[in-house]
Amino acid sequence: MKATTHRLPLATDVAIVGGGAAGLLFAARLASAGRRVVVLEAGPAWSLGDLASSQIWARRLKWGGAPVLGAGAHPFGNGFGVGWGLGGSALHHYAGWPRMHPEDFRLRSQFGRGFDWPLDYDTLRPWYDEIQAEMGVSGDADLEPWRPPGAPYPMPPLKTYRHGESLAKGFRKLGMRVGPAPLGINSVVYRGRAACIDDGWCDAGCPIGALANPLITHYPQAIKAGARILTGVTAARIRMRSAQRAAAVDFVDADGQQRSLAARVIVLAAGAIHNARLLLESATDAHPRGLGNNHDLVGRYFQCHAIVTSFGMFPEPTEPHRGVNAGSLMCQDGYDKTRAGKPFGSYQWGIGQAIKPNDLLGIANTRPEIFGPRLTEFLQSAAKHIAMMSAVCETFADASNRIELTAERDRHGLRVVRVTHSLSTEALALREHVSREGIEIVRAAGASDAWNGVAATAHALGGTLMGRSVSDSVTDSFGRLHEIDNVFVAGGGLFPSIGAASPTFTLYALAARTAAHLRQNWRDYVR
Repeated sequence: MKATTHRLPLATDVAIVGGGAAGLLFAARLASAGRRVVVLEAGPAWSLGDLASSQIWARRLKWGGAPVLGAGAHPFGNGFGVGWGLGGSALHHYAGWPRMHPEDFRLRSQFGRGFDWPLDYDTLRPWYDEIQAEMGVSGDADLEPWRPPGAPYPMPPLKTYRHGESLAKGFRKLGMRVGPAPLGINSVVYRGRAACIDDGWCDAGCPIGALANPLITHYPQAIKAGARILTGVTAARIRMRSAQRAAAVDFVDADGQQRSLAARVIVLAAGAIHNARLLLESATDAHPRGLGNNHDLVGRYFQCHAIVTSFGMFPEPTEPHRGVNAGSLMCQDGYDKTRAGKPFGSYQWGIGQAIKPNDLLGIANTRPEIFGPRLTEFLQSAAKHIAMMSAVCETFADASNRIELTAERDRHGLRVVRVTHSLSTEALALREHVSREGIEIVRAAGASDAWNGVAATAHALGGTLMGRSVSDSVTDSFGRLHEIDNVFVAGGGLFPSIGAASPTFTLYALAARTAAHLRQNWRDYVR
């Protein structure tokens, strides 16, 4: 592990735990405002030169810290979906960047389920617009009939390859609409960053910088503005000055030594699971259940998306290795939560996803029942004739789905986390509906064979919900703990509901809004 822990600072204005998408945005924004900023990142100090187009090497970018135990009927796949090291999961995310819909923010008031957000789409809309201009999003808003209002995308859509075109025929034959997917990937040179070469290795990171990952966007901005980035260090707990104010972050450095970083403001940006872990691990006499947890809400309402993958074998060559992992096309005809003929909830299809032969997302694992000579025959055919699409399906907040500490200890003496997750009857019904629809679409497209992949989950969300009241949420709309004056939470753990859109774009928009609020109201939090 490459680590940067020499000459550790003892105090700073802002301590940020986590060097992923939200953490590095905060670092760039606050350091550029003249604040002293230190980022504590548990994983390695990746650079673009460390990224290699290899499925084996890509695994280095996935979670590599203390084990996260899984429980429940449908355990969350932490080992695949959570990042490790500088850049976090946004370093290898697929960059599907649709916006959440207005109704996603009003799940309780409009549909009587789950929770409402403490803000609405119109509040977040200008931040979506700001982020897409800053980071670069390719697409065509005029060809997305489902898209909420917003500024046009700054780049045209990416190319569509044969496998996407083959599947699109099935959607159109069934009367479903297809449009270019909005992607945080350059279709042309943008702000000095290269255009995508469509080689299908997004999951391994993007060494040319076409994909909007933190190493090419906010990390260099943060360094230029004077932020300190410490890697190979593990945040252990937050120390309090009083019942309402935090004083410091205690952490373990790369040599295993206990250290402490005093800070006037603390931002937790370590991902949904580890933000909750840190709050729970920081219990005091005034907060015996953990910080922000006097109402037993920290870790509760963990959520993730249910993922359906559908495949087809086509008579024509499909070039399945070309393109991007998110797919170049999208269909959100199923996003209407109360559409006739389907269970409640939203879903969306990403169409024409580039795939490789092996590993978790590889061709070989789409048919686990095939092995031996039949597998060889299957791979030889699929390498030229397969096509893939996947659906992101909404799930719903449930207090029994939770992040909690166990009695087991990791190598730093910190308690190991367990994440319990089960899909509700309603979410299972939606997933089953989408699975059947996937087969119907693939067959309508003319495939000689159609099948669904193994059911999966993605996107760690919830566990530190934002809201209007301390009785039913952990933070306010800016992510500040209701019970602690100077501790903020960032990232997907804030989401009260998750819709059916991949969360990274929304996560960035929320972080940009809070960073601007902190810059403008700094004195209110450091008294």
